[in-house]
Amino acid sequence: MNGTHKFVYLDNNATTQVAPQCVEAMCASLQDSYGNPSSKHGSGAVAKRWLGDARAQVASLLHATPPEIVFTSCGTESNHMAIQGALALSPRKRHVVTSTVEHPSTLLLLKHLETQGVRVTYVPVDKQGRLEMACLERAVDSDTALVTLMWANNETGVLFPVEQVAAIARRNGALFHTDAVQAAGKIPLDLARVPADLLSLSGHKLHGPKGIGALFVRKGIKLPPLFFGHQERGRRGGTENVPAIVGLGVACRLAQEGMDDELTRVKALRDKLEAAILAQIPFARVNGAGTERVPNTTNICFAGVNGEMLLDRLDKNGIFASSGAACTAGGSAPSHVLTAMGLEQEAAMDSVRFSLSRYTTDSMIDQALEVLQAVVQDKHAEAA
Repeated sequence: MNGTHKFVYLDNNATTQVAPQCVEAMCASLQDSYGNPSSKHGSGAVAKRWLGDARAQVASLLHATPPEIVFTSCGTESNHMAIQGALALSPRKRHVVTSTVEHPSTLLLLKHLETQGVRVTYVPVDKQGRLEMACLERAVDSDTALVTLMWANNETGVLFPVEQVAAIARRNGALFHTDAVQAAGKIPLDLARVPADLLSLSGHKLHGPKGIGALFVRKGIKLPPLFFGHQERGRRGGTENVPAIVGLGVACRLAQEGMDDELTRVKALRDKLEAAILAQIPFARVNGAGTERVPNTTNICFAGVNGEMLLDRLDKNGIFASSGAACTAGGSAPSHVLTAMGLEQEAAMDSVRFSLSRYTTDSMIDQALEVLQAVVQDKHAEAA
């Protein structure tokens, strides 16, 4: 292949390239503000200012206030803090409503909580990955402590109607948590409009560093901590990871700058990739087509071409993609998201996710398409 790029990275829903501006700011904080933010001396005060600036940047992305932002180690911790905290707030309520297509960090925790006596209702999705809203409305009752749903699905990019869900939860006296790890930085998130009580995000999914996340906790909700200590106003113990927090803040600021133009550009590249694949490979189809999705994600079923084999061939030609959630993609089981959408096991195993970013270019898409078409043609020639 005569590609112009050493490799083409199309696995941005697994993790993203750290923005150079984040690296620069993190290095500066490591060198210039290595004091403990809880210390009263000058070095501690500098670190505390960095912390405050980053908190304000995260809050701005969400249209929230800085005191509503709690720094965590990752999206998984944020999800666990939200779910377990919500249950602890309402000890007489032992019911949680979620969906069948959530991230493993949510589903595995809920499966564990079921063994502790928590009742969990798993709302299905339709063949396009859309939430069955009538089922959700029936599921939420007076015993429901929490409704927890993704804002955007990590495998298909399908968006859930979080504003409607939040209203249903509030009407029934339940808290609403949304896992926005795959939505942050890809679509506008306005918590002044969407009445979510709790929201999770992760730094490394929006060009920030790994090992840092945040949980939005709406003012007035006294969420108990997972880790006890004085930091984060008593909501999350442990000395703050200032350099990573600084990186997250810069990542949120960058995501907010010129978002509309960038989302339009990335969507055009995603649509180009989809259209070319469907034109070149007649048996391919887009999982979740026809519904509202984040602009950077496409999940395509290459019927009759095993996804793991396809990914291996693409990898050897410098095209990096995946078959689903990075937390489970190493396994051999079909995607629980795709099977929940009604795909047969074989079709789910034949599916590949491509996810773009602000660093994806038109020439990268051309190179990926060239390699992809050749790989699929080779596969069919072998089978002939």
